Amino acid sequence: MPDAACEGSERGAGSILALAVLAATVLLTTLVVSVLALLAVGRSVANAADASALAAADTASGAIAGYPCEAARAVASLNGTAVTRCTVTGLIASVSVGRRVQGIDIFASARAGPPP
Repeated sequence: MPDAACEGSERGAGSILALAVLAATVLLTTLVVSVLALLAVGRSVANAADASALAAADTASGAIAGYPCEAARAVASLNGTAVTRCTVTGLIASVSVGRRVQGIDIFASARAGPPP
């Protein structure tokens, strides 16, 4: 015959275990979604760096009127980033841009110019 005191001490243990598994699943899902969102933002910052460098190089070559670094800043701001560095040597433009997301700074650099 089973002991009544022992039987009652295990009552509800499955509910607590189910809640713990549910909480762990929610926490893990939140973490994975946040990391994937940051990866997507990182890719968009890299695209903004590419576009900014191309705009600066086009301006340096005379294809577009204006100043190369100003063109890079304008394109970067349209893409939600800010230029952190812009250098033009001859027809080659090097641009670095950055963006702050969820307290994390994300940077990317790009170079553009005529083919060698």
